[in-house]
Amino acid sequence: MIINQWVPAAHAGDAIGDSARRVRDLLRAAGHRSDLYALTMDDDLRGDVRAYSDPGVRAGDVTIFHFALPSPMTEAFASLPGRRVLQYHNITPASFFAPYDAGLFRLAALGRRELKTLVGRVDLALGDSDFNRQELAEMGFFPTGVMPIAVNTERITGAPRRPALEKILGDGLINILFVGRIAPNKRIEDHIRLAELYKRYVDSYYRFIFVGRCDGIPRYYAQVRALIAEFQMLPDRFWFTGPVPDEDLAAFYRWADVYVSLSEHEGFCVPLVEAFYKQVPVLAYAATAVPSTLDGAGVLYGDKDPFRVAALMDRIVSTCELQASIVRGQLEAVDRLRARDFDGTVRQFVDEILAAPRAPAPRVAFDFWHQFDAAEALEELRLDRPSLYKALPEEPDRGLSVDDAQFSHEG
Repeated sequence: MIINQWVPAAHAGDAIGDSARRVRDLLRAAGHRSDLYALTMDDDLRGDVRAYSDPGVRAGDVTIFHFALPSPMTEAFASLPGRRVLQYHNITPASFFAPYDAGLFRLAALGRRELKTLVGRVDLALGDSDFNRQELAEMGFFPTGVMPIAVNTERITGAPRRPALEKILGDGLINILFVGRIAPNKRIEDHIRLAELYKRYVDSYYRFIFVGRCDGIPRYYAQVRALIAEFQMLPDRFWFTGPVPDEDLAAFYRWADVYVSLSEHEGFCVPLVEAFYKQVPVLAYAATAVPSTLDGAGVLYGDKDPFRVAALMDRIVSTCELQASIVRGQLEAVDRLRARDFDGTVRQFVDEILAAPRAPAPRVAFDFWHQFDAAEALEELRLDRPSLYKALPEEPDRGLSVDDAQFSHEG
């Protein structure tokens, strides 16, 4: 049996790509032929990941398509003759990007529209969290299930020490950690407002550390920096590290006093699980997939009042007994995660796919993709040039269609 996977991009250290490679290895160990194909990949992954141009890309009896952004893979996946499994990794709503980057706004909007074209055209639709699964079900996908990401914790639990960096981190300041790209849905500006209140009313000996790409949305990053300057806070108390090697990331987790998430949209959020493994108390806003990822552990809050969040953070970092209690709960969540048997879940889904009858081939108009391109162009007008969109002529009244006439007659 050939069971292949497609990812638009494969990068070393990327959660989706790392998880897909683990699934491939599990499938091979189970006796299946399995490869991972990508449109783009890091140079050091060539040979481990196959190029999308490889002739074997369409040969799978089952193909698992990891969807997180629009790409030419979507149309090709929908036309595959074998069984088709969608694994959805979430798309950040376009509204978060609207004030900062028109290109990303368009990409996110296109991604959600492109995803909907797969409704009725897959044998199984999986989300990597129940939040994502519910989103698929609301779009009309059926059947659906949850296939969690295989989090590669070894990269931080087994990383070597960094004495020079750890000497700086151990200088007595309170280290408040966040891991993830600097993006509007992460609400980094709320971290800055939290820091201002924490400095003013609780403790001025703090350091906020942001580990992740800063260059993805320059206008948003500039706004965050401007807010730090507006509050006249010391720039050296805010570290924006950019991407870091695993040993540095492990050091940041090791010396963090608390991990804080103020994000308003997450499809899963791998850093929360990493913080659990590194025994860092987590304080997180209860948005989207975050509660299910925390699985009853950490400290969740539903009110983003910065005074309340600052008070919660102070209690955590200043009370050893509370820290120990939170970490115990998080380690119990880690035990539950390990007990889920990721390998068994993969095998179960493969068995279900192979045993189930094929989904009926959808009826597709001969000019489907022409219609899709036209609808996409109209949607861009509606979003980007609403005045011009409103000036378009109204659709003429065509009267009853043949189907309408038949329905009226039958009624």
